[in-house]
Amino acid sequence: MAFVLKRQPALSPKHQAYAYQVDAIHFVKDLSYAAIFHEQGLGKTKIAIDLSLLWLDKDVVDTVFIITKKSLVENWKNEVKGHCHITPHILSSNRAQNSTSLNSPVLIYITNYETIAANVKLIKMFFMTCRVGCILDESQKIKNPDAYLTRVFHEIASLFERRIIMTGTPAANRPYDIWAQIKFLDNGETLGSSFDTFRQEMDLPKCNNKSDDYEGRLSTINKRIAPFTVRETKDTAGIHLPNKTILTRNVKLPSWQLNRYTTYRDELAFEYKKEGIIETDRVDSILKRLLRLVQCASNPGLIDGNYELEPAKLPVLTEMCHDFTKESKVIVWTGFIENVEWLAKKLSKFNPAIIHGSLSLHHRNESVRKFTNSSNLVLIATPGAAKEGLTLTVANHAIFFDRSFSLDDYLQAQDRIHRISQTRDCFIHNLIARDTIDEWVDVLLTAKYRAAQLAQGDIDAKTFRDIFRTDVSEVLQSVLFP
Repeated sequence: MAFVLKRQPALSPKHQAYAYQVDAIHFVKDLSYAAIFHEQGLGKTKIAIDLSLLWLDKDVVDTVFIITKKSLVENWKNEVKGHCHITPHILSSNRAQNSTSLNSPVLIYITNYETIAANVKLIKMFFMTCRVGCILDESQKIKNPDAYLTRVFHEIASLFERRIIMTGTPAANRPYDIWAQIKFLDNGETLGSSFDTFRQEMDLPKCNNKSDDYEGRLSTINKRIAPFTVRETKDTAGIHLPNKTILTRNVKLPSWQLNRYTTYRDELAFEYKKEGIIETDRVDSILKRLLRLVQCASNPGLIDGNYELEPAKLPVLTEMCHDFTKESKVIVWTGFIENVEWLAKKLSKFNPAIIHGSLSLHHRNESVRKFTNSSNLVLIATPGAAKEGLTLTVANHAIFFDRSFSLDDYLQAQDRIHRISQTRDCFIHNLIARDTIDEWVDVLLTAKYRAAQLAQGDIDAKTFRDIFRTDVSEVLQSVLFP
C-alpha cells in the first residue's frame, strides 16, 4: 500500500544536475534494474537522489532504500537534505527504533549493508506492505559471492520493485568482482549462474601467453551488461577538471632496512626481541610474506616496534610535506593503522589530522572537518577508512607512503582530491622503494587498472592488447627470487 502523508513534500530537486547526470537518470529511470558505474568524483550521489525523487513522483515506488557503508551514512543524510526537500530516516542497529521507523510514512530511508542483513526478517515483512526501490551505493561491498552479506542481498533482491547498484570501480580488484554485483540485479542471467566459471575465464592471466585471447573474453563483460549499465569517465562526461599527474619517487633503502627486507624475502621467518623475549614471526603463507615485504619497505617498525632508526621513505615524505604545505594541504595515504599513528608523531609540526578504521565515526568525521575547515595542513589516512564518499579538494597533493594490492583502494583514495569542486592541478605521488615489492605492486595495480578499463568499456580490445602487461606473475617471481 502507498504511504499517506499529512503533507506531501516537494518531489523536485533543489539543484540542477549536470547534463551527463540527467542522461544517466533518463537511461535508467524505466528499467527494473540498472548499474551506474560513473567514475569516482562525478556525482553519483546526485544521480541517485534525483532518480529517487523521479520514482516517487511517478508513483513507481512508495519508498526508497539508500544502502551504503556505515561510514557514509551521515554523509548521505547530509546530501539528501542538501539536494531535496525530503527528510530521510536512518535505519541503524537499534531494532526497536527500526521497527517504529518502518511503520511510519517515510519516503527515503538511509541505512548500511550490515543493518539490512541483521534485520532481514523485518525487512521482508516491510516488503509485503509497500513497493520499495533500492540503491546500493559502493556496491563492490557485495563483490564476494561467498560472503554472508552478499548471500543476503541476493536472497532479497527480487523483493525490491527497482534495483540500482552504484560504484566507480565495479571490477577494480579483479575483473570477476563484477559478477556478484550484477547477479543482485539479474540473478545470473547476463554473466552466467556459475561464479567459478566466470572467475576462471576472466581472472588475470598467470603467465605471458600471446596465443591466449584474454582481451577477447574480457571485452565481452561490457557488451553483455551494456543494456542496463551506464558509465561516464571524467573525460567522456565533459567535466573539465584540472589535470591529474601521477609521479613516482624512487627511494633507496639503507643497509639496515634492506637487511630486514631480504631476511623476510629469503628466510620465511624472522626473530626479534619483544620486552626482552625472543619472538619468531613466521611467514608460511605467500600472502603474509608479501604483506611483510610491503611493511619492511614502508616501515619495519610495523613488525618490530623496537626500531628507532629512520626508514628510507620518512625523510623524503617530510621534505615533500614541507614543500607542498607552503601552498596547499596534503593527504598522506598508508595501508596500516600503526603507520598513521607513527607518521602523525613524526609529522607533528604539520598538526596532522588522522583517519583510520580503529577510530569512531565521530572521530573520523571530526578529522575531516578539521582538515577541510581549519589550519590542519596534513591528513594522514588509511584508504579503507577514508577512500569513499569524501570530498577533500582543499588538498591537491596526495602522497602514497605505501600501497596495498587493491586497485579500488588506490583509485578511490587518489580521487578524494581529483573531483568536482577541485580548482587546482592535482598530483599523486607514489613512494617506491627500489628493488623491492613496491615495484611489483606498481606492475600489479597497472595490470588491474587496464583489465578494469576493458571490462568497464573505457578502452577497446586493441588498446588493451597494446598496453597490458601479462607478466605480473613473472615480475613477482623476480621480486621473491632475485
